[in-house]
Order: sequence, then structure tokens, then C-alpha cells
Amino acid sequence: MAASPWQADNPYASFGTSVADSPADARAAFIRRTYMHLTAAVYALAAIEWLILSSGVMDNLMPALMGNGTMLVLLLGFLGVSWLANRWANSQASVGMQYLGLSLYVVAQAVILAPMLYFAQDMTINTGVAGTLGVVPAAGIATLVLFAALTGVAWFSGADFSFLGGVLSIATIAAILLVFASLIFGFNLGVFFSIAMIAVAAGYILYDTSNVMHHYQPSQHVAASLALFASVALLFWYVLRLFMALSSRD
Repeated sequence: MAASPWQADNPYASFGTSVADSPADARAAFIRRTYMHLTAAVYALAAIEWLILSSGVMDNLMPALMGNGTMLVLLLGFLGVSWLANRWANSQASVGMQYLGLSLYVVAQAVILAPMLYFAQDMTINTGVAGTLGVVPAAGIATLVLFAALTGVAWFSGADFSFLGGVLSIATIAAILLVFASLIFGFNLGVFFSIAMIAVAAGYILYDTSNVMHHYQPSQHVAASLALFASVALLFWYVLRLFMALSSRD
């Protein structure tokens, strides 16, 4: 999976009072709501994936999903739904529409992530210090640690990382083209692509966290949480993909 090509667009409106210019209590409330919604979205994703994998439905669907053509259609659908979800979440018209956008994006992520989780659920990886762990929990822990570290860098440095938007947009478009080419021509993108995409996801986390600090309006906590969730999901996808490449089956 590659990031949505619209993910690096500044999601905040160019008018109105930004969080940085708001009173301290309004800033604190915005940040609290944003990260509460992010946490809820992560839990919702985990719950949906648990339901999908425990139901056994993937046993029947995987043969149909194995072809590159099917994955190409799935990826195109994901990009389309991502665009729509981001548009709804950034809507100024209705809070309900914003929540619908966030919910739609969580479901889309669950659908596109399910096939890889299906393959990864029986894999293990030797972590060295912690011994052997399942690939999925190991990727989850690594994603959480990286996200916390990058969030700390953004918050404690106080820097405005919005300048990364253009670079991330170019990197995202290039990644999507590479993913499409790999599906059409049947070549493997390899470990180095996963490492590069982990770096891109890290850039998105710095960028989105900076926007939370400086640029969103106080009423845009749903849009802010969606942007952060998309970055966390992208990071988890490629950490999981890297760990799968380094793993062994029991």
C-alpha cells in the first residue's frame, strides 16, 4: 500500500483562527479531542481486523485476492475511498459528515490491510532482546514506539514541519506509481522499498503533528485525527511488510 496522493495536501482551511492563535484552553481541548479520536480509530481498526480474521472469511476470499489484477482494483478502490473520506472529514458543513469520513477511512484501511494480516498472523520474528514474537504484535509495538518518538520530536522541538508537504507529495506519487508498476508487471518491490516508505511515513507523522500544533482550526479535530491515523496506518503497513520479509514461519 502507498499513501493516498492527497494525504500531503494541507488539510486545514486557509481561513479562520488556527489552533496556534487560539486561547490555551481551546488548544488543549483540540489536542485532547484529536488524540482521543486517533486512539478510537486505532482501536476500531484492530476490532474490525479481529472480526475479519476470526470469522474465517479470508480463507474463502484469499484465492480471489491472490491475482495482481484483483489487488490493482483493490488499491484503486482504496485510493478513491481515501480521497472521498478525506474530503468528508475536512468538510466545514457538518460534523456528522466529518465523522462519516473518518469512519469510512478506518473501514477502507481494514479492508486493504486484511490480506497482509492474514499472511502475517502465523509468522514470527526474532527481536533479539525480547526473543521471538509474532510479526503482527512486533510490528504494532515498533509502530507505537516510532510514532511516540516522532510525536515527541515534533512537540518538543516546536518546529513547523509543514515545509515537508511538497516533498511528501512527490514521494507519495512516485510510490504509488511503483506499486502500480509492480502489480502490472509482477516484480517485487523488496525490502529497500519498505524502508523508504517507513521514512515517508515518518515524514508524514512529523508533518501531521506539526499541523495539529500550528495550522488546524479548533473545530477540525476529526480531520486532524484522520490525517494522523492515515500516517500511523501507513507506518504500520510498511513496518509489518519489512518484518514479514525478515520473519520465519513456525
